[in-house]
Amino acid sequence: MSKKILVVDDEQHITELIQFNLKSYGFDVITCDNGEDAVLLSQKEMPELVILDLMLPGIDGLEACRRIRNNEKTAKIPIIMLTAKGEEADKVLGLELGADDYLTKPFSVRELLARIRAILRRVEETSKKMDRIQVYDICIDVEKHEVTKGDQKIDLTLKEFELLKILALHRGKVLSRDFLLDRVWGYDYIGESRTVDVHIRYLRKKIEDDDRDPTYIETIRGIGYKLK
Repeated sequence: MSKKILVVDDEQHITELIQFNLKSYGFDVITCDNGEDAVLLSQKEMPELVILDLMLPGIDGLEACRRIRNNEKTAKIPIIMLTAKGEEADKVLGLELGADDYLTKPFSVRELLARIRAILRRVEETSKKMDRIQVYDICIDVEKHEVTKGDQKIDLTLKEFELLKILALHRGKVLSRDFLLDRVWGYDYIGESRTVDVHIRYLRKKIEDDDRDPTYIETIRGIGYKLK
């Protein structure tokens, strides 16, 4: 069964370009050109991945991303932000709202395909594993893709979950930003260590009692992070 991908962009030539290439690689593609429909279609169609433009009529891509993430049914759907805006603030905001990746126009179709494959591969690998990882009072259920702290369920994005899982699997070891970038975003990913820092900061806000004084994830200055 082919993977379903939702493409959201108000530029018809961009939508057609992505749709043509994804279909040629065996993906099932649905499209729309505004944020409201993106939210509705994500709930109705339950795609395996959403490619979401930032600048959209009506609600923009950032708000659409926030609504998709805040809906329990669609919260775990991976999202790639696709936009002409390359400013750092927009990139960081998109990642903090739950986008799993970020690609700036003009983009390479080959790179977009590589990122899509990397994300879908990690989702499949995660779903096949049947184990739990316990770190103090935090339980990572890899099969269900759920994290609990004590009796409280913690809602994490795909990237946040993968980061926490990798840190937990290498508990006590210092993991460099480049290592985390490769393992969580994939070797096909062309990015920067800033991406890791943004996701670590957001992860801390969700699992730490005080994210300004973290007790789980320790920053190793100049190198990366480790789970204590």
